[in-house]
Amino acid sequence: MNLKGKVAVVTGGNSGIGLAIVEELARQGASVVIDYIAHPEATAALEKQLAGLGEQAIGVEADVSKVADLEKLVAAAVAKFGRLDVMVNNAGVETRTSVLDTTEAQYEKVLDINLKSAFFGTQVAAKQMIKQGSGGRIINITSVHEDWPMPGNTAYCLSKGGMRMLTRTAGLELAPHNILVVGVGPGAVATPINTSTMNDPALLKKLDDAIPLGRMAQPSEIASVVAFLAGDGASYITATTIFADGGIMQSSPGL
Repeated sequence: MNLKGKVAVVTGGNSGIGLAIVEELARQGASVVIDYIAHPEATAALEKQLAGLGEQAIGVEADVSKVADLEKLVAAAVAKFGRLDVMVNNAGVETRTSVLDTTEAQYEKVLDINLKSAFFGTQVAAKQMIKQGSGGRIINITSVHEDWPMPGNTAYCLSKGGMRMLTRTAGLELAPHNILVVGVGPGAVATPINTSTMNDPALLKKLDDAIPLGRMAQPSEIASVVAFLAGDGASYITATTIFADGGIMQSSPGL
């Protein structure tokens, strides 16, 4: 894969899967705008790391639940690098609450950060790509839970289900502009969001036993899928989700 000359924005790009995506896109030669909302020191360290590799990256503090801040991210890409080719809507949160105990504030937080940001991130990026006239890629980081229920995490599942239909519908709407919209649906990934499970041997064994490949994914394994979708090899993939889940969605108790 070679993304030399491409410019990408990655939301939630200074930790977890987003960090791995930034690193992989940069390794493939892309210039990257790293969105962050917390831990500016982590973003500064990442910028320094990528500069050491000879790649270009800038950090931009932006709250992706606000359309104006999404516009700021795309504007920063254009101002610094001259264009936008790849938009990765990665930022996400969860509350691990059920339909009975989710508060209005929790619901709004999850839907705003996960779904609203992806919707308007897609809109803002697509407008810039249409203006450029050379197409582009919009990659939504969803989850197996866009299709697979997770009791006790209802708002999160709802947000990811919405991203599923955003990907499909926007993919059809934007196809005439050669803008491809694809979802990447990870299963369990070894990131800070799963620290409590990874630190509990019994819970970790239960999870690993449920995954046909027998282990959680590493963030780099999700990032490599994103880099593929950003490149020339994925030129005929749109309006669908690629699941990278170790087979967990197809696992069976063997009835």
